[in-house]
Amino acid sequence: MQVCLASQGGNRKWYLDSGCSRHMTGDESQFITLDAKDGGMVTFGDNGKGKIIGIGNIGITPSKYIENVLLVKGLKHNLLSISQFCDKGYKVSFESSVCIVTSPINDGIKFIGHRHGNVYMVDLNDLTKLDMQCLVSLNAKINETSWLWHRRLAHISMHSLSKLIKKDLVLGLPKLNFEKDRICDACQLGKQTRVSFKSKNTVSTSRPLELLHMDLFGPTRTTSLGGKRYGFVIIDDYSRFTWVFFLAHKNETFQIFTKFHRKVTNEKGFSIQNIRSDHGTEFENHDFENFCDENGIGHNFSAPRTPQQNGVVERKNRTLEEMARTMLCESNLPRYFWAEAINTACYILNRALIRQFLKKTPYELWKGRKPNIAYFHVFGCRCFVLNNGKERLGKFDAKSDEAIFLGYSSTSKAFRVFNKRTLVVEESIHVVFDESNDLPSRKNEGVDDADPLIEGMKEITLKDSATPEDKDQEDEQNERGEEIQEQPQGTNDLPKEWRYVHNHPKELIIGDPMHGVKTRSSLRDVVNHCAFVSHLEPKTFEEAENDHNWINAMQEELNQFERNNVWTLVSRPKNYSIIGTKWVFRNKLDEHGNVIRNKARLVAKGYNQEEGIDFDETFAPVARLEAIRLLLAYACFMKFKLFQMDVKSAFLNGYISEEVYVEQPPGFENHAFPNHVFRLNKALYGLKQAPRAWYERLSKFLLNNGFSRGNVDTTLFIKRNQNDMLIIQIYVDDIIFGSTNESLCQDFAKLMQGEFEMSMMGELTFFLGLQIKQSKEGISITQSKYTKELLKRFGMENCKPIGTPMSPSCKLDKDDEGKSVDLKYYRGMIGSLLYLTASRPDIMFSVCLCARYQSNPKESHLNAVKRILRYLNGTQTLGLWYSKDSQIDLLGYSDADFAGCKLDRKSTSGTCQFLGVNLISWFSKKQNSVALSTAEAEYIAAGSCCAQILWIKQQLEDFGIKLNETPIRCDNTSAINLSKNPIQHSRSKHIEIRHHFIREHVQNKNIILEYVCTENQLADIFTKALSEDRFCEIRRNLGILDPYA
Repeated sequence: MQVCLASQGGNRKWYLDSGCSRHMTGDESQFITLDAKDGGMVTFGDNGKGKIIGIGNIGITPSKYIENVLLVKGLKHNLLSISQFCDKGYKVSFESSVCIVTSPINDGIKFIGHRHGNVYMVDLNDLTKLDMQCLVSLNAKINETSWLWHRRLAHISMHSLSKLIKKDLVLGLPKLNFEKDRICDACQLGKQTRVSFKSKNTVSTSRPLELLHMDLFGPTRTTSLGGKRYGFVIIDDYSRFTWVFFLAHKNETFQIFTKFHRKVTNEKGFSIQNIRSDHGTEFENHDFENFCDENGIGHNFSAPRTPQQNGVVERKNRTLEEMARTMLCESNLPRYFWAEAINTACYILNRALIRQFLKKTPYELWKGRKPNIAYFHVFGCRCFVLNNGKERLGKFDAKSDEAIFLGYSSTSKAFRVFNKRTLVVEESIHVVFDESNDLPSRKNEGVDDADPLIEGMKEITLKDSATPEDKDQEDEQNERGEEIQEQPQGTNDLPKEWRYVHNHPKELIIGDPMHGVKTRSSLRDVVNHCAFVSHLEPKTFEEAENDHNWINAMQEELNQFERNNVWTLVSRPKNYSIIGTKWVFRNKLDEHGNVIRNKARLVAKGYNQEEGIDFDETFAPVARLEAIRLLLAYACFMKFKLFQMDVKSAFLNGYISEEVYVEQPPGFENHAFPNHVFRLNKALYGLKQAPRAWYERLSKFLLNNGFSRGNVDTTLFIKRNQNDMLIIQIYVDDIIFGSTNESLCQDFAKLMQGEFEMSMMGELTFFLGLQIKQSKEGISITQSKYTKELLKRFGMENCKPIGTPMSPSCKLDKDDEGKSVDLKYYRGMIGSLLYLTASRPDIMFSVCLCARYQSNPKESHLNAVKRILRYLNGTQTLGLWYSKDSQIDLLGYSDADFAGCKLDRKSTSGTCQFLGVNLISWFSKKQNSVALSTAEAEYIAAGSCCAQILWIKQQLEDFGIKLNETPIRCDNTSAINLSKNPIQHSRSKHIEIRHHFIREHVQNKNIILEYVCTENQLADIFTKALSEDRFCEIRRNLGILDPYA
């Protein structure tokens, strides 16, 4: 309680005492304000003691006072503490006759004490003559000074500043009281760290199944023996009993959990009350939500990017990982045994770990009895398993096989062993163990197993992965009876990597095991096609005529000629050149690489044609890949499905106006008129005018049936019906179509079938080598099949993967002194990789950079290309993802390096364009001229991006979408200002006029150049090689994801 005292009488003389710890007095009348205080004793000089009974301010007026003065009962003198003044930042100096107290801010004198005998005294009545306005109110100014020094010293902590003063380590720093009495915004922005997470000192649950912790780790780089790549971990909070289930795909998580739920609830007799997981899509989905609602289960989530809140399972992940790695390292087993090691580690932890506070093992808390571990053996040790009736033995055959101990059965009282003779994982009780043999040194190991656990598990304690639990049950049963397809060289050596098949003996395996497992049941969907086709592609007619499948294919092609009235048999004319014909044989594949049709094509040798005689116009438009991707992104926005159709022998439907004669097809000559030739009524494959003739026939048919042609893309045809729209995109004889009203698609299919013969029709899945998968969430575009074939063709399918396609330190040049490589081989690699960029923009820059050296490639250039292939080997399934939650907003990114090419010092432009969040267009290209500044290079790149944006906007207008100001984000302010300045000054005169067209579109508000910081510049990936962290971040932001993850 504060008391205000009006009286100011009493003795106003105070002693300046350097031995006194605090200001104090025994005279209550000295105080202006006083608060009662109960506590503490003060020892006097005569060893007497006085009790502290209050604290307050002393002075003459409320605006002139000394604060924090103690009222001590029994004290006869008034004492001012020198140390307390110093703590407040004041300077105190003693001279022979006076003691001077000065301000730390401006060195102004606050008051003077005079010497009387051997002591210094001050009379408070004299303070009115000095500017002593609140000695402690100056503390605010002092604090401002202390915070000023905090800023001057780069925001060093106040604790460090106090140490510098206390230990007198520097000169020039005022002796202030450095206290953190407020929050520094800059320190919070620059130094703020995560909140610490303290361990619980109690058991928060009272029974099993009250709370389950869940997580998923993976995917693993090495597939396990059972074909698994993920680990699903579940932990009971009360007992800490753990289960681990191994999955081939993440989408199996819900199915495994429902089976687990039925099993444990039936075992314990009560239901699961709560589960806790991260925000992974395998846990946060409609299936999990509905299941929890139906069964009354509460689902708790950890905060995003805060794995500590799911710490129980994250720590168990680390424990399982370390134990499994240790066992694999000791036993020298190949890395595909990682699942067996994880499972064994979990089995042991359930029986050997001590639950904190409860002082019992998880097994005892879960099962109600102590575990018996007398049967435990060393993981990976040598053992012998009895041939207990598995095979019929001869009289002198060995009765047991040498094996490797892998753990314990989860469903029976048996051991899990790997039989080295049969290469099968077995469960048996008839096992003899040899734990005494010396283990070989890893230095002498023939197989490279530097890290037996997958790299994905290294991050399970840092990232939102999944949940570690003990696979005590089902998945290991799936690994029983596995048959290994590849046989090792000897029975004592294990192969580095194996391919496997569940429960299929080797005699049922069809085809080459290196191309994946194909069993009779897996071919059920395509057997109607594959049972009557040839898997071989003949190079010549002589090879094909010996295979009845190809004879049927050639006959079918000629029948198609007859049905379409393609030609007429006539006598050989004298004044006309006769064009030869040849057969071309190709196998048609589906998106999985299965042969579905043998196609024999009779083509004309068009290289013999003469312009002006045999043909006039040859150009025929085809859809750009950007147009295909734009249509896919638009279909996502409008939420309709796309379909495809293939016109059978499309070119045979195109009429030609020239008089053209061709030879009779090889092997099918007319025996009555062997010297006759065919006069063409319609186009034939191989003729230079054939594509144009087909396009004119198809476009005329569509226009006559109510379609309108696109204003920019002449391969785009649109038909509107009230509020619905049917869109058709043509690429030669492949047609993509979709509509907001599915009945329009059905009508169009019937229309085309009535005019042309169709060979394929259905949902869009495989187009121009692109694997397209349409789902409720969006559309994925990949080329994983092509990537796999590419790696095999160049012998890189078994190469070691790497994180980026090009090292940031890689600087390619002509390398005149380097070793030359095969020109055809190098160009073949570049051409194949350029086609792959249709769905893989992440390799665009590195491929285009290597393509600059095709004229004279060296070994250094070949090594750079091989690094790209190594990167692809680790990311075969990556592709573009188009989300259906996106909006119709057009956005561009533009970037350029400066003089990046070491040959001619030209810069590289890189741009990308998004429709909503979906990437639809990109390019990386060396500029045609040398830029004299970074602004010029960025300005030229922005002009290229502007041109692409304008094309996309015009294409969208055909779809009925009109966009106004489209932003292009650039990280160069000079280029942005240059686009806004209509006056051409001396600094921009050297930039060619053709690049200044961007100014006009900025003024017309067609586009707007926006500034974006370099950290958010997504076009960076198209202009330079990046570090792995930066590369992966941009790749993710571009929407390049794994649709199978």
